[in-house]
Amino acid sequence: MAQDDAPQIYLVTPPEFELGTFPAELARVMGEVEIACLRLSLATRDEDRLMRAADAVREVAHQQDVALVIDTHVVLAQRLGLDGVHLLDGARSVRAARKELGADAIVGAYCAQSRHDGMTAGENGADYISFGPVSGALGGGELADKELFQWWSEMIEVPVVAEGNLTEALVRDLAPVTDFFAIGEEIWNTEDPLATLKALRAAMV
Repeated sequence: MAQDDAPQIYLVTPPEFELGTFPAELARVMGEVEIACLRLSLATRDEDRLMRAADAVREVAHQQDVALVIDTHVVLAQRLGLDGVHLLDGARSVRAARKELGADAIVGAYCAQSRHDGMTAGENGADYISFGPVSGALGGGELADKELFQWWSEMIEVPVVAEGNLTEALVRDLAPVTDFFAIGEEIWNTEDPLATLKALRAAMV
């Protein structure tokens, strides 16, 4: 994923979707708004369902010349010829994923709110670091605040992604200090995902 002056959209699939209808909805969104990368992020562990979902969304992504990565599943990323993997365990799996997938694959790491994990993941070969959630943590959970993104953008060259319960106000606030916004359920849970995404996109500029 390339850096630019304005943040770019890193689109995330919903955790559940209908294979018969979602690809058309995805195509509508991706045809109207520029997307830097697409992440397949399903809640299921069922390998057959993951593979069928990957086939369906990959077709849409590649029609738009957009890279497709998958949560966690290095083996599936390799088997299905996807563009990379998004790791959810901070820095722990980055080195192994990079070795397995090769230099050209996208390897991203979600590091919650940990600067240390982020820096370690970057040193181990991650192409980007994701911090979050930026709002709405349940049960007193920690949030990734603006200060973390500010520090990262000033000190570290590895691109940074903001994710987790984004709002227009948060996007506007974080736009100067992040490279990508990972947007998923924020749009898919609304009546008009495309309109919602366009509103978030407008807040980035």
